[in-house]
Amino acid sequence: MEIATARSHNPKRKRDTTSPPPPFSNGETAADEIDLSLLDAIEKSQSLSKSQPIETLDLKTLKKLILSFERKYKENIESRLKYPDHPEKFADSEIDLHNELQKLKILSSAPELYPDLITLNSIPSILSLLSHENTDIAIDVIQLLQDLTDEDVVEMSNENEEESMKVLVNTLIENNVLELLVQNLQRLSDSDDQDEMAAVYNTLATVENMIEVEPKVAEMICEKTRVLKWLLAKLKAVAMYKSKDPKSGDEEEMVENLFDCLCCLLMPLENKERFVKAEGVELMIIIMKQKKLAYGSAIRALDFAMTNYPPACERFVDVLGLKTAFAAFMGKIPMSKKNKKERYQEELEERVVSLIASLFGGILRGSRRERVLSKFVESECEKIDRLMELYIRYSDRVKEETKRMDELELDDLEMDEDERYNRKLESGLYTLQSIAIILGHLWCSEHPRMRARIELLLRQQKLTKNDVKDILLEYHDNIGDLDGPEEKERVQARVLKFISAFELS
Repeated sequence: MEIATARSHNPKRKRDTTSPPPPFSNGETAADEIDLSLLDAIEKSQSLSKSQPIETLDLKTLKKLILSFERKYKENIESRLKYPDHPEKFADSEIDLHNELQKLKILSSAPELYPDLITLNSIPSILSLLSHENTDIAIDVIQLLQDLTDEDVVEMSNENEEESMKVLVNTLIENNVLELLVQNLQRLSDSDDQDEMAAVYNTLATVENMIEVEPKVAEMICEKTRVLKWLLAKLKAVAMYKSKDPKSGDEEEMVENLFDCLCCLLMPLENKERFVKAEGVELMIIIMKQKKLAYGSAIRALDFAMTNYPPACERFVDVLGLKTAFAAFMGKIPMSKKNKKERYQEELEERVVSLIASLFGGILRGSRRERVLSKFVESECEKIDRLMELYIRYSDRVKEETKRMDELELDDLEMDEDERYNRKLESGLYTLQSIAIILGHLWCSEHPRMRARIELLLRQQKLTKNDVKDILLEYHDNIGDLDGPEEKERVQARVLKFISAFELS
């Protein structure tokens, strides 16, 4: 049975990726390793589905799909119990079950039906298959979950669809999806099979999808499972790339996927603490020192870990991370085909600026702070020269975007203040604000050489301290309360201190 929907959907990954290669990508003949009768049965089932009439995906069709799935699910259980030692006798039921799971993927094009899917009580049956003895069936379920939870299936302007997605994710959580996914990860990650490697990616993508829908998932999965330990163990394997980069695009993609998931998990405060205790900071510094593929990803993970978390900043200084971070800040990054891309280098420098701003924000006094400050004095204040170079570049970008928006408004394309501010952030204002905050920390240190260098470089660009102050003032006025009202007041007070310091000197 094929199903047509009012709005078609082609699920896509959040990152630019290529499809996994076929299991036999090295040119070897695989005929002896494939059950040809199994392939023939699959082809026949596909031919039958193509000949069946098209139906509209509505509640009636959903009930048919679920009823058919539950029937095949039950038949497979009975066949396996009846013939546990004779795989050939339950093979057909396994193929039928595979086909039913494939059909269910169409539900991702109708998120408004998710509450009905839950009401039909099919979620427990679907999730139980993550523990199926046949890993191919478990892989089918992972692919289904990734499709159903993909943020692209929901129109952001449709509140009903957004709520349906939340209901689905919460129901999955109530039925232990996090524990089941991580248990399955441990089973899949021990294999070199290409399909199972792809399933590891799909599992991580599913976790990311659920965090996008319900941020609490990031904390819950680390509380209930050993996923963080599993991730760090996998990233330790990156040490094998000390003398070489990953062999293939798929291997490279897998490393990036591990980091993507890690960064999602590092948003809650509790997970930052777990990361530090598990020596994640040390691991990221080691990866940076290898100067290979995962260099930029390690900086990104550190940025997530150190944002608003002083213990991570302190650990970073204690384990000698400053030398590695400031080498990146000065533009001394390892070169590769990927790294030569201009946008990659820009993203890297933006991350490093954010990381250094986090260092200053997390280490307010003591010898560690003195070590951070000293970096801006050494080598004839070259770090301040670099900081001002970035300041000018990002300031010019923001000015260009502001001018562009002003021209649009002259053409009667009005924007409210929030939209204007967000567009400025996208053009580089966030990084410019981070640079201004670093300048504020340097200025408040009252170090005469630092102050003299900053003033000299500002004058050379026909700028004054008031220009830096204006950026800080705009930042102050737009600080949100996402981290709570107390944190907002604390940050605003610090920014006002910087502004006052620039005014009084």
